[in-house]
Amino acid sequence: MRWVIPIARKEVKLRDAAKLCPYGRRSLERWVAAYKRYGETGLEPKSTRPRTHPEETPISIKEQIVVLRKETRLCALKLRWRLAKEGIRIHERTIHKILKAEGLVRKYRVRRVKYKYIKAPLQPGELVEIDVKYVPGPIAGHQYFQYTAIDCASRWRCLAVYDEQANHHSILFLREVVARFHYRIRAVKTDNHSTFTNYYTSMTKRSDMTVKTIHAFDRFCASQGIIHYLIDPGKPAQNGKVERSHRSDQESFYDENGFTSLADLQKKIRMWNTDYNNLEHCGLGGKTPNEFLADYQLTNPPNVRT
Repeated sequence: MRWVIPIARKEVKLRDAAKLCPYGRRSLERWVAAYKRYGETGLEPKSTRPRTHPEETPISIKEQIVVLRKETRLCALKLRWRLAKEGIRIHERTIHKILKAEGLVRKYRVRRVKYKYIKAPLQPGELVEIDVKYVPGPIAGHQYFQYTAIDCASRWRCLAVYDEQANHHSILFLREVVARFHYRIRAVKTDNHSTFTNYYTSMTKRSDMTVKTIHAFDRFCASQGIIHYLIDPGKPAQNGKVERSHRSDQESFYDENGFTSLADLQKKIRMWNTDYNNLEHCGLGGKTPNEFLADYQLTNPPNVRT
């Protein structure tokens, strides 16, 4: 207004004002024309984004993306893979823009630094991460524990619920994983809980800091030819895949369901585990764990147990 009003009232010539105005002559001409035509409202900042575009995403696809996001909470990349299976080809950045316009994008306070690591490809069964998650809240007055095993190569998971976190259940769970997985398990990785190791709880250590009594879980692993790795104390990120799957369990399963008994919990968790093994993963390039194993079986039959 300070630059436009003197020009509009013909107190100052536009060419003289353009010599002092830091915005340029073309901007002054546009502002003066807008002021003469619409008044002060014509000078209000407006978006220059076009209202329509010949290649704009159809509204039906936008609505489908919004519905899928609300139902599944999948990211833009996984939504792209899900839509591609239905014959809809759309870039993940376009999906992200649609979600952002609808206010369905998670807001982060701090931008996280992403590190690039050199990852060696693993074969199914080469390394399996195992951990225990407390089932939130008592069910029928009892506390239960969820044992989780996830194959690092295929992201295939196996879940089981027990009423106690003990050495016996750790061995029983690993025995079930070995029986259900189609490939030979070569190594497992766990934390340092007393149900997996007695290295940090044993009082019978020798002078070289090795325990005299071997843990029952280690003895079972040795009988099956399985190497047992331990993460560093206080470093749960070293068991990152199983920890990330526990977050999915909390957000997509426990927060969305209620349980009346142990049988009800076991029934629903089997259904959830089936859904998880049929869920697209970024680490698998859009494949599900079952699809990854199916493709791998074409060159490595599971009955060979390589």
